[in-house]
Amino acid sequence: MEKKLLTIKEFCHYLNIGDTKARELMTKTNNPFTIRIGNKLYANKPILDEWIDEQSGNSIDD
Repeated sequence: MEKKLLTIKEFCHYLNIGDTKARELMTKTNNPFTIRIGNKLYANKPILDEWIDEQSGNSIDD
């Protein structure tokens, strides 16, 4: 089963970005994929994938 929530480390690896940029994306931008549980940040992977496609101009056909 695929994970739905990515940690900061997994988010960095998934997007091939550094920790600073990852935290900036997750805290300083108005995005639909960030989930805060306590003091920890997570990325909702299915929503993140949709957001990436929207940012790149690609569309998903069901």
